[in-house]
Amino acid sequence: MGLSKMTTTLLALDCLSIYRGLLKDKVFRSLRALLICLDSEDKEGIELRKVVNCYNDFYFELAKSKTLSLKDYIIDSIMFDENPFTFKLQAVQCLDSDHRVLEKAVCHDLKGLQLVSDLDSTIIKAEITKLFEDGNDQFIIEGLPEWILESLPTSNPDPIDTVKNRFKSCPQWAECLEDLKNFHKAYGCGIYARYIAFVWEKKDGHGYLKGIESPDAISLDELVDYQNERSRVIENTLQLLEGYPSNNVLLYGDRGTGKSSTVKAILNEYHSQGLRMLEVPKAYLADFPLIIRHLKNRAQKFIIFVDDLVFGDNEENYTSLKAVLEGGLESKTPNIVIYATSNRRHLVKEYFSERAGLQSGNHDEEVHAGDSMQEKLSLADRFGISVVFSSPDQNQYLKIVDGITKKRHITIDKKRLHREALQWTLSYNGRSARTARQFVDWIEGHSVERLPN
Repeated sequence: MGLSKMTTTLLALDCLSIYRGLLKDKVFRSLRALLICLDSEDKEGIELRKVVNCYNDFYFELAKSKTLSLKDYIIDSIMFDENPFTFKLQAVQCLDSDHRVLEKAVCHDLKGLQLVSDLDSTIIKAEITKLFEDGNDQFIIEGLPEWILESLPTSNPDPIDTVKNRFKSCPQWAECLEDLKNFHKAYGCGIYARYIAFVWEKKDGHGYLKGIESPDAISLDELVDYQNERSRVIENTLQLLEGYPSNNVLLYGDRGTGKSSTVKAILNEYHSQGLRMLEVPKAYLADFPLIIRHLKNRAQKFIIFVDDLVFGDNEENYTSLKAVLEGGLESKTPNIVIYATSNRRHLVKEYFSERAGLQSGNHDEEVHAGDSMQEKLSLADRFGISVVFSSPDQNQYLKIVDGITKKRHITIDKKRLHREALQWTLSYNGRSARTARQFVDWIEGHSVERLPN
């Protein structure tokens, strides 16, 4: 007598080795609980209420995952799982024998996961009907919600969708091994393959990386002027991506000049080459050693982004940043650079009282006040590259307005455009790239004539 569909599917889950971590996932866990319930040897002791609850627990978790296709969910889980196989693919050195053994286990797991992905809701409902065919509750079973077997392949050329489409069209998932290997080698695994941007957050005192679903989509093409300043940051980023030594960068200058936008646009330009970005709030700079341990053994290159950096008096976080910038044994790693933006050249506030302390006879003053003052002034010097973004003069400001207007295909009398752009600066924040963009946002809503895209 052959094994039932419930038993073979349950065995496929139990036999997972490399992808065993998926069993901790809520969808997989609830599906396994449902299969165990239906595969019970005590068929007469099974209650319909328990079965219905297990079924709906699984359906609820699947529905929360943004898809109602079990096959799509399993393919997605395979692509973004972190396991010994995906970690080995990113290792600098790994024995061929290790790869062969792991790949054999991966192929076995892929066969099992494909079997699980073929589980249709009609099969489950038929099994439940068989168990309770003598009852009067068939309307309850028939009313159980159904999931989709699989969605159609997409035409999106995105590397993630390309591999997913390969799985959907392949009759044997084990044949997708090479596609999977190439994907992990190029894009990493886990959240580092799923997201390009992250933010460092804390919960209950523990720091963690949170993936950003929709990072700022600004592109380098949208940024007008400041090409010389921007090119220095781009050049340094390309050195990082190509494996050459690269510098930490401080972008400082007047507000609204495009410092933060430059960093974000660089991520959008080069993420397909393995660039990732982690934004660290200033309050969490003391977590730098922990952050670096998270990132240093990854195949991707990381920009740690600190926005609007400035330290007040007696702040200790700047010592953590200083230690990383100086490149200690723990912090020195070739796949990480720090890009910080600030509106001021001197990142740590200095007070006249400190200068007075150099010649003070007050016993409460620091003896070596000069050393403390120099330490504060030297923090910015520890960045290898400093790029200044100054407020534009009137001609440069109007040039930025013209550039943004042209990119948006807005046609308007140039004299009127310039006149209103200058009037705008008198009421809103003065001249800056940000002010120019805000003005064009306003004028776009008030201009009738527009060129076709």
